[in-house]
Amino acid sequence: MTLSSEHIIFENDNFVAINKPSGMLSIPDREQSQTSLKELLQRKYNTIFTVHRLDKDTSGLILFAKDEHTHKYLSALFENRGIEKYYVGLVNGKPAADSGTIDSPLQEHAFIKGKMMVNKNGKAAITDFDVLESFNKFSLLRFHIHTGRTHQIRVHSANMGNSIACDPMYGSGEPILLSSIKKKYKLSKLEEEERPILNRLALHSYELKFNTEKGEPIHLTAPLPKDMQALLQQLRKLRVS
Repeated sequence: MTLSSEHIIFENDNFVAINKPSGMLSIPDREQSQTSLKELLQRKYNTIFTVHRLDKDTSGLILFAKDEHTHKYLSALFENRGIEKYYVGLVNGKPAADSGTIDSPLQEHAFIKGKMMVNKNGKAAITDFDVLESFNKFSLLRFHIHTGRTHQIRVHSANMGNSIACDPMYGSGEPILLSSIKKKYKLSKLEEEERPILNRLALHSYELKFNTEKGEPIHLTAPLPKDMQALLQQLRKLRVS
């Protein structure tokens, strides 16, 4: 994949904010399995510094610093909760409350490598959530994370009984088919089998708020990807029909 201007949400001399597509690595993995976003940015800017990461299948806003000083400053903001981080996610079912705070420490899973789990002896992990919209089988939630633990939103959502849609690690991982939400769905004559309307983790890094070192307020938002928009459009249509 090449990096185009549509992926760049904002940039100045010090940092760049990218709307990362789902399925792309933030930084290279050990296996060098695919070209990462960081490598694409290195080709464009020569020098680039990792500030934070998004899961491969999570889409949305991610920051990279262009110089060492900015890297230090932004990294410290993330570490000291100086950046407001908001996500939008589609979850299975409907939470018991329309809003709430999940304060459940997380640690690496005892037996499964790469997986996280809630454990009272783990590292602090705090997530606020608000239900934005409710549908028959799903709910659209806004998450505000106060900490940045690995898979934090995914684990917290699953732990309250509402896993992120299409999450293979903390949910069923099943793709969303239009036939599963539309009663009178008919396959097109041109199609041999139905294609999923969404077949990836339904989680998007939507908004970041922080101040630059000079005190300038920065407020960034990344539009939802087309696949999530298409699914929400169908869910809204079916809700009013």
